[in-house]
Amino acid sequence: MTRSAWWRVGYSKTFFSVIFLMLFLFPLYWMVVTALRPQSEIFAYPPHFLPLVLDWGYFRSVTLDNPQLLRYFGNSLVVATGTTLLTLALSAPAAFALAHLPLKGKGLLLLLSLSSLMFPVIMLATPMFVIFNKLGLTNNLFGLILANTTITLPFAMTVLRPFFLGISRQLLEAALIDGTSVFGAFLYVILPLTLPGLLTTAIFTFLSSWGDLLLAVTLTTQDNYKPITAGIYSYIGSNIIRWNLVMSLATVAMLPPMLITLILQRYVVAGLTAGAVKE
Repeated sequence: MTRSAWWRVGYSKTFFSVIFLMLFLFPLYWMVVTALRPQSEIFAYPPHFLPLVLDWGYFRSVTLDNPQLLRYFGNSLVVATGTTLLTLALSAPAAFALAHLPLKGKGLLLLLSLSSLMFPVIMLATPMFVIFNKLGLTNNLFGLILANTTITLPFAMTVLRPFFLGISRQLLEAALIDGTSVFGAFLYVILPLTLPGLLTTAIFTFLSSWGDLLLAVTLTTQDNYKPITAGIYSYIGSNIIRWNLVMSLATVAMLPPMLITLILQRYVVAGLTAGAVKE
């Protein structure tokens, strides 16, 4: 292939990449633009793809003039961080055991773990509310952490197991020969080698629990315990939806997970490839 043909292929790939990127980012653009528009322009027909009027007052009303904003963010941070830590604390030993220990019924455990991913969260929300209400865990941040961990734990086990399979069993056997217990070998020898997988799982778990809405509105009714997603939902009424305020708060709520993803994306890429091949 000649050099000019290579250039044409390169320009074609770049052109289509830009088109797909614009389509992918258009919802984010529309969210920010809607946050800056007055209510009358939002419902204009035909819609204006470029805003005619920019009003930053809606951002001010949901940030500086909203005393609940810091509480919403704090609740989301506590729930997302707690869910991530609890999920890692439970899923890492379970994935290690499924990968290296001679457990009876290992295939059944894997099947149950994978099959639990098929159940939609909305189907689990009602029985979870009944159970948590009887246990006194509604309107409780620890209850939200447990509820989110119930959803993220099977996924984390499924993601982490290939990482442990990619570590040679000879390392575990050598540690056991040196007198270390199984748990000690897992904690001090095997676990540090799976750091890319742990970071990948932690990021996905954090993002999932930060963006949860269904469990948040099901298990919390008081503003003091609502995370940011339930705070956004409070602007949606039965008759009137204040879209500019909803989109303003959604834009602000998007910033922390976006920054975390941008900062740690290289660990995600390394983690997604590190456990792909079993040695």
